[in-house]
Amino acid sequence: MNAWLPTAPCTPEACAGHEGPTASVPHAVLRLAGAVALVLLAVLTAAPVRLLPDRPRHALVRGWSAALVASLGIRITVHGSPGAAGGRLIVANHISWLDIPLVAAVLPCRMLAKSEIGAWPVLGRLAARAGTLFIERDRIRALPDTVATLTGALLAGDRVTVFPEGSTWCGRAQGPFRRAAFQSALDAGVPVQPIRLAYRLSGGGGPAGSLAGAPAFVGDDPLTASLWRIARARGVRADVWLLPRIPPGRHEDRRDLAAAAQEAVHARAARPVRPAEPVQGARPDRTAPPLPGIPTQSTGPSATDRDSAKRPAESVHHWVNSSPAEASSLRTPS
Repeated sequence: MNAWLPTAPCTPEACAGHEGPTASVPHAVLRLAGAVALVLLAVLTAAPVRLLPDRPRHALVRGWSAALVASLGIRITVHGSPGAAGGRLIVANHISWLDIPLVAAVLPCRMLAKSEIGAWPVLGRLAARAGTLFIERDRIRALPDTVATLTGALLAGDRVTVFPEGSTWCGRAQGPFRRAAFQSALDAGVPVQPIRLAYRLSGGGGPAGSLAGAPAFVGDDPLTASLWRIARARGVRADVWLLPRIPPGRHEDRRDLAAAAQEAVHARAARPVRPAEPVQGARPDRTAPPLPGIPTQSTGPSATDRDSAKRPAESVHHWVNSSPAEASSLRTPS
């Protein structure tokens, strides 16, 4: 393990417990079977789907991603509007492997993932066919080539999602944003789209609106254990906040751009959460219509060119460790 790799203090024992109701074992097995079936369907159809024009391809990706999240018993609520189409760098906080289909269910995009994922037997091939960009996290010398690849994708009009924290955090605390990926947005002259992700309890056993621990994929947590924990959890919803975009030219260097995006995402986490029922029938965005079955709330701002935000309150962890640790979180697709 290289000393410069980002880490987090979160561990499965401390952060991944579920306080809400649980599903029965047969119900959890059915959920996992449905998720596996969706993955196999994606593997079989990935090649022809890639040949489709953008609009129908994006619609299929959104539908499949939303179905995968729903198959595990998680409801999705979107706050805000995707805004205009076109290339942009999407940056989000990182909690779980679930973040990838969750973002794709709202904004179909290419992902930046660690190179190890490309070597996975089934999911690696699926990720490659979906246009995933891979980064060798252990080779800092490869970083300029990765930034150049990101820039090329953005110039081609693609939306690319990165998780600049570089590691998964449980959601009760956040990590600092690494700056390298933001250089690609500067070089390509495209906006940065901050997104805030949160998994919360919807009541029925735990306090409604409180953070859900089951989706957290942190520390040395095995993927199989994470899958089973999520399949057993009930009453979990995923909130996706599409925050105001940061337009090109507002910040001249990647340090300031990364700080602005981090401030926007972390400030969203610091605001008090008011439990609310999903609002049906919100006005759709013409360039990216809401997917049927995914509620939209209009409580937050749309993805417009405004990036003012308050600074986050102190984390409930009360401390942040940015140095490597044996039990720290190294799980990350970027």
